[in-house]
Amino acid sequence: MKKRIAIDMDEVIADFIPKHLDRYNQEYNEQLTVNDLQGCTLESLRPDLEDVIKGYIREPNFFRDLKVIKDSQSVIEELSFLYEVYITTAAMEYPTSFTAKYEWLKEHFPFLSDMNFVFCGTKKIIRADYLIDDNTKHFKTFEGQGLLYTAPHNVHETGYVRVNNWQEIKSFFSKEDK
Repeated sequence: MKKRIAIDMDEVIADFIPKHLDRYNQEYNEQLTVNDLQGCTLESLRPDLEDVIKGYIREPNFFRDLKVIKDSQSVIEELSFLYEVYITTAAMEYPTSFTAKYEWLKEHFPFLSDMNFVFCGTKKIIRADYLIDDNTKHFKTFEGQGLLYTAPHNVHETGYVRVNNWQEIKSFFSKEDK
C-alpha cells in the first residue's frame, strides 16, 4: 500500500501572497513587499484593515489566477507515481473560494484525480503519512510527519521539519524512499 502525502494549496502550490499584496498596495497606495511580511501576515501588519484585507480573499475569483509555485507541478507529478497524493485545502474558511480553487487545481494539476482534492474546514480530519503545509496549526492534530513549507509568516517557527522549495521536498522524499 502506498503511503499518503497531503499537500496544502495556498502558499505551498499556489502563490497567494503576491496577489494579496498587489490588491492591498493598489487600494491603499502602499509599496509593501514580501520582505515586509517576514514573521507576520498582511492582516497582522495592518490590523485596523483586517476586514478589508480578508475581504479580498472572500471574492469568488480571487484564487482563480494565482501563479503556481515553482517546481510544484513536476515534483507532485513524480510523487504521485510512488505515493497517494492529496491536495488538502481549508477552503471552507472562505467558502466563496471553492469553485475558483477547484478550477485552478484542474487547470494546473490535471494529472491528479478530482477524488484527490480535499476541501475541508479543518485539517484535523486528514489521515496521511505526511502533510506539507505552511501553517503550523495544522500539525498540532496531525498524526503523521509534518513538513513546514517556508512562507514569510512562518520564518520564525521552529520545531518542525522545514522545506524551503519543491526541490527540497523532492530530495526529502528521495531519502524516504530508500
